[in-house]
Amino acid sequence: MTNSLLRLIKANLAKDLRLEWRSRDVFNAMLFFALLVVVIFSFAFEPTTEESRRLAGGLFWVAFLFSTIVALNQSWARELRNGVLDAYRVSPAPAEALLLGKVVSNFIFVALLECLMVPLFILFYNLSSAGSIWQLAVILFLGTWALVINGTFFAAMSIRTRNRELMLPLLLLPVSIPAVTSMVGATTAVLTGDGSPLPQMKLLAVYCVVFTAASFALFDMVLNAE
Repeated sequence: MTNSLLRLIKANLAKDLRLEWRSRDVFNAMLFFALLVVVIFSFAFEPTTEESRRLAGGLFWVAFLFSTIVALNQSWARELRNGVLDAYRVSPAPAEALLLGKVVSNFIFVALLECLMVPLFILFYNLSSAGSIWQLAVILFLGTWALVINGTFFAAMSIRTRNRELMLPLLLLPVSIPAVTSMVGATTAVLTGDGSPLPQMKLLAVYCVVFTAASFALFDMVLNAE
């Protein structure tokens, strides 16, 4: 059972990566939006190094939150157009394989975007880390997972609605407030060196565990909903 589940997850992941490699629609949209945020805010003010450290955490996660929404609005649309969701509903394949493959592929897209955008944030806002780099890496991983797991689940929930582009932010943003608050607080603590980021990191880790478990527990119901 485990081997078959892993094969299904790998197949779904490979499919998403292959489709995105051919079209690059999702990644290009994410990159364009994130670049807009970086450039616009860099022209909006000229902060000192100290001010940059205080503001960069919020700007960073706002850019990736809305870039992720742009990507997630497209991720399930392909499955709907190609009849993948209907095929899964009538097949004996576990719904968790489809969800996990989609979550991992979205995580990879967002992580690649972060790898491209972090140097630009450092350049535009004259950043340097006053705290530990490994803590910043853990915050990036947990924050990205928190956005992707909830975003993928709510995108699947809203895919059959008429205004899914509007419905996804309405569902995702209120639920993401605790996670975004922890991400921004922990990132700012690492950049400024003011206080420890560990409490926010622990809260973010708990958030990821709780909402990951909830998403997998409820996804079968979402997949089979009319």
